[in-house]
Amino acid sequence: MLNILEKATQINSVSGSENEIRKFISDNVKKYCDELSVDAMGNLIAHKKGSGKKIMFAAHMDEIGIIVTDIDDKGFVRFSSVGGLNLRNLVNLRVRFASDVEGVIGAEEESFKDKPAISKLYVDLGAADKKEAEKIVSIGDTASFVGGFVKCGDNVVSKALDNRVGCAILMQALSEIKDCENDLYFVFTTQEEVGLRGAKTAAFAINPYIAVAVDVTDTGDTPSAPTMAIELGKGTAIKVMDRSIMCDADVRTMMIETAKKNKIPYQLEIMTDGGTDAGAIHLTRAGIKTGGISVPTRYVHSPSEMASVSDIENSVKLLYNIAIAQW
Repeated sequence: MLNILEKATQINSVSGSENEIRKFISDNVKKYCDELSVDAMGNLIAHKKGSGKKIMFAAHMDEIGIIVTDIDDKGFVRFSSVGGLNLRNLVNLRVRFASDVEGVIGAEEESFKDKPAISKLYVDLGAADKKEAEKIVSIGDTASFVGGFVKCGDNVVSKALDNRVGCAILMQALSEIKDCENDLYFVFTTQEEVGLRGAKTAAFAINPYIAVAVDVTDTGDTPSAPTMAIELGKGTAIKVMDRSIMCDADVRTMMIETAKKNKIPYQLEIMTDGGTDAGAIHLTRAGIKTGGISVPTRYVHSPSEMASVSDIENSVKLLYNIAIAQW
């Protein structure tokens, strides 16, 4: 599974440009499902047919990044954000465009220190002037951050663990499910980082009995971290609430009972800042009973996100047992 995760994280697919990661996932799951389709929003939907309850699992494929908005006369590229970015952490980071061209983010130093603003940042492509830069990138091109995949103790570190780790969990669970009565939909969604958009349309079309969104969550186990009862290596996290949802109590209870029954270490997650696809799914149609599986992750929305291998493995076990359970 870690091999799949490594390959998935190193694919560059910023929100709205999910073609490459969608193809990678499609190539790896098509033999494990009965139907594979792509909807108008670009969501990849893997359907494993069954006669029982219709259950939807969702993990977003897209990642944060930047989009080119202007190129000045000296060849420096101005940009806007795609997803939530911490401006102070961007200076001196490298970005990679779809063409594999890389650049370095710089800042108008003094004015940026006084009042951080994305308008004070630029990408240096090493171009001599505007004409040369325009041969490399165009207005509207997107770029992801550069961050290799490495093992760090019992953890993995990479860019785009948010949320390629969720995608890898869905892929692994799908590959392990042989015979199952439930009617299962594994949905790899688009544009989560810019407004939970793909999940909303996919949930409307599928209209499941229940849904479970799989994503990352922050932790409270680093020096000076905000108070949060989530730690790396202590188990998968079962979502109670975040800024976008109060998870359905019946679904949450079933998830907890499933974890206990199968001796899967788990934590209860309350995330006061941020949300996941669950927020869009549960408000679709007349409402959908929705829960969440979260992978504890440090340094979210950076090129060096860190997650525990055991937490990832336990997330797969929980999702698998939810999928095959009698609802």
